[in-house]
Amino acid sequence: MTHRDDSAADRAALLAILRRPPPSRDRAADLAQNPCRDRSHRFPGPRAGTGAAARARFLLVTGAIITLLLAVALAGLMVGSVRIPATEALRIVGHWLSGGGLGTPDWRPAYEIIITQTRIPRVILAAVVGASLGVAGMVIQAIVRNPLAGPSILGVSSGAATGAVVVMRFGLVVLGAFTLHVAAFLGGLAALTLVFWIARTGGQMTPTRLVLAGVAMGAVLGALTSLLVLTSPDPQLAARVLFWTLGGFGSAQWKLLPVPVIALALGLCVMLAQARRLNLLMAGDESAVALGLDVERFRRSMFLLTAALTGITVAVSGVIGFVGLIMPHIVRLLVGADHRRALPAVALASAAFTIAADLVARSIIAPLELPVGIVTALVGGPFFIWLLRRDARALGAAR
Repeated sequence: MTHRDDSAADRAALLAILRRPPPSRDRAADLAQNPCRDRSHRFPGPRAGTGAAARARFLLVTGAIITLLLAVALAGLMVGSVRIPATEALRIVGHWLSGGGLGTPDWRPAYEIIITQTRIPRVILAAVVGASLGVAGMVIQAIVRNPLAGPSILGVSSGAATGAVVVMRFGLVVLGAFTLHVAAFLGGLAALTLVFWIARTGGQMTPTRLVLAGVAMGAVLGALTSLLVLTSPDPQLAARVLFWTLGGFGSAQWKLLPVPVIALALGLCVMLAQARRLNLLMAGDESAVALGLDVERFRRSMFLLTAALTGITVAVSGVIGFVGLIMPHIVRLLVGADHRRALPAVALASAAFTIAADLVARSIIAPLELPVGIVTALVGGPFFIWLLRRDARALGAAR
């Protein structure tokens, strides 16, 4: 029996069970609680388990991730062109958070300015961008049922970068410092609209067509961005464009934080509210429809939400790849695939990973900074290759 026949038999058996009169709890609730029990589920990771053991494991892993996040955040306040001792960094943060009521300001005034005006906004921005990309990647992998998918597959990242480059190429400064960010967001939104239009055929939009349309749109927009740079009379444009194509947090400011922070908070709340439906969708479209889910409408709404999150992050940080690809897999290995637990965990883990990547980027060739996207690509690229090889071996074993 082939792998395809085996999957079809599994789905038929699942549907047969679903059509039986339900006992005290039906199969729908069981799948929503434990998506890993479906044998057609392709994502890696151990079964999350149920009851007290699963909750204890989740709390333990979450506590470890939060500890790691706090550690790298403290390192982010200390490390830079000016090294600040950990004790003084903590005292300055405590003094700042208390409004001047905690601690005596006996440190150098320059230290306080560096931490409160430069490094705290940078750490917060890195954490918010990482968390946004992580949750967006996990949701995209669930709705397309492809463990190799990520936020960049919809062409939003490429569209945002192209929008920013158009502004820089032609000097279209309309909104002052926010012009680039608005242009990047509008570029990502335009790219998503085109991808949806291309992928929609006969009133329907399948995940496969959507992914292919996103890849094609990303290639076209990447070529357009290169063309704009090569034909520009400004010899410095290429250096400025590097930020938007590889990402970084050097432009972090307090006034840029409200929009991505609010977007992450609202987006994560919506995703957690839809966690059970995401669990159902992982069982397959046929099974999800049998369980009462409007798959087409739900998938479209989730795509729009993840695209909005991705566009906003690109608008404030540039294109940072692989975070939304590798972190969901690592978190599933730790806490399982139940989105009610995996989404908060991936937000925290992705925040810690992005802050750590930023630390490496600004330390490895200090006082110069590498684009953060280079660091995440060097880590994520080998992981992506491992995923491809693992899936190839799994497919060969199934046949």
